[in-house]
Amino acid sequence: MADITAAILTFLKAIGKYRWHAVFITWVVAVVGWAVVLKLPNQYEASARVYVDTQSILKPLLSGMTTLPAVEQQVMFMRGTLFSRPNVEKVMRMVDLDVKATDSKQHDKLVDELMSRIRLGGTERDDIYTITYTGPDPKLGKDVVQAFLQIFVEGGSTGKKQDSDKAVQFIDDQIRNYEEKLAAAENSLKEFKIRNVGMLPSEGGGDYGARMVAASEALNSARLELAEAEQARNALRRRVAGETAPGETVAPLANPELDERIAAVTKTLDSLRTQYTEAHPDIVANARLLDQLIARKKDEAKNRKPSADPGAGYSPMYQQLNVSLADAEARVASLQARVAEFSNRVAQLRSRSSQAPEVEAQLAQLNRDYQVNRENYQKLVERRESAKLSGDLSSVTDVLSFRVIDPPSVPTTPTGPNRLRLFSLVFVAALGAGLAAAFLMSQLRPTFLSQATLRDATGLPILGSISMNWTGAQTIRRKRRLYALGTAMLVLFGLYGAGVAAILVRPTGL
Repeated sequence: MADITAAILTFLKAIGKYRWHAVFITWVVAVVGWAVVLKLPNQYEASARVYVDTQSILKPLLSGMTTLPAVEQQVMFMRGTLFSRPNVEKVMRMVDLDVKATDSKQHDKLVDELMSRIRLGGTERDDIYTITYTGPDPKLGKDVVQAFLQIFVEGGSTGKKQDSDKAVQFIDDQIRNYEEKLAAAENSLKEFKIRNVGMLPSEGGGDYGARMVAASEALNSARLELAEAEQARNALRRRVAGETAPGETVAPLANPELDERIAAVTKTLDSLRTQYTEAHPDIVANARLLDQLIARKKDEAKNRKPSADPGAGYSPMYQQLNVSLADAEARVASLQARVAEFSNRVAQLRSRSSQAPEVEAQLAQLNRDYQVNRENYQKLVERRESAKLSGDLSSVTDVLSFRVIDPPSVPTTPTGPNRLRLFSLVFVAALGAGLAAAFLMSQLRPTFLSQATLRDATGLPILGSISMNWTGAQTIRRKRRLYALGTAMLVLFGLYGAGVAAILVRPTGL
C-alpha cells in the first residue's frame, strides 16, 4: 500500500512540475474540439416503414397445380440487394444527385457516401421494414427514402414475372427441339417397319424366342391331334368294312340264357368262397363250369356270320357309321392343313433365327428412344403451363403485397449530432491530453523529486537533504501562479458549463 501511495505522489509531483504545459494543452484541445463540435452540421433522419404481406389465400388453393413463388426467399433477396450499387446509382439519377459529380472519381465518392447514409431495418418475423437515411439535407433525405421505397416495392412485382417469362421462353425452345426429335424418331420407326415387314413381333406376342417356343408347342399339339384323329378314322373304317383291329374287341352277341347261367355260377362261386378255401371240391367244380361258360360265349362271338339280308347295309347304324367316317376324314384333312401351316411357321422362324433377334433389338431401341423423347416432350409441355401459371400468379398483388405504414417523412428537429455528448467527450479528452502531456514531459526530462527516488536510482545512502527556503517575493509570485492556474481551470470549467447550458437551451440533437 505504501508503494502505491508513493507512486501516486510521485506521479502528482511530476505532473505538478509541468502543470502549465498541461493547462495549455488542455485549453488548446478543449477549444479546438468544442469549435469542431459546434460547427458540425445538423443531421436529419428521413425514414419510411413498409409492411410486406407474404400470406395469400391463393397459395393453398393453387398448391399442387403450379410452382408457388417462394415469397419469403424473394423478400430476403430484395432486402439483400436493395442497396446494391446499380440501385444506388439509379436513386442518384432519380433525385438528381448525379449532376453534382464532375468526374468518375467524384461519382464513386457520392455513391459510397449515399450507401453509408442509407440503411434498412426490420425482421422477417414481423415483415415490417424501415428505410432510413441520415444526412444534412432533409429534403434530399426524404427524396432518397422515397426512391428506395419505390424500388423495393417494384422489385417484388416485376422480378418474379421476368424470371417466369425467361423460364417459359427456355421451355418453349426445348419443346421445339423435342418436337423435331419426335418427328425424326417417328420417321425412323416408320421406315424401319416398312423395311422389315413380316419380321416384326406382333403386339403382345413377345420376342423371337417366345414366338419360336409358342410355334413349336402349337405344332406338337396339332400333330398329336392329327394322330388321334387318324386313329379314330381308321377305327371307323374297320367298323364299316367289318374288320377288327389287333387288340380291338367286338361286342359279343346277346345270349340271355347263357348270361343268366354265368351270373348264377358267379354268385354261387362267390358264396362258396366266403365259406371254403380254393381247394374245396365245390369251388373247383364251379370255377371249372364258369370257365367253360365264358369260353362258350367267346366261341359264339367268333363264329358269328354276316347277315344274308341284302338290306343290312342300309341299316341306320351303317349309315351313322358312314357319316361318322366322313366327319373323321374331314377332321383329319383339317388337322393335316393345320400341321402343315405350323410346320411352315416353324421353318420360317428357324430360317430367320439369326436375323430376327437383331431386328427385334433395333425395334426395341427405336421404341425406347421414341418413348423417352415423347415423355420428355409431355413433361416440358406440363412444365410450360405450370410456369405460365406461376408467372401469372407472381404478378398478382395478393400474393406479395406491400403496404406503406409510414410514408417518407423528416422530423422538424435534427436528430444529430449529439453535441452534448460530444462536448463532454471533448472536455474529458482535453483533460486527459493535458495530464498525459505533463507526464510525458516528466519522463522525457526526469528529475529526482524525493530522497527515495534518488536512493533507488543510485543505490547509495542519502546522508541528508536541504529544503527550499522561499523568500517573501518568491512566495508572493508562487501564490500568484497558483491563483492564475486555478483561474485558468475555473474558466475552462466555466466554458464547459456555458456550452452545456447553451446546448440544453437550444438542443440540436440528443
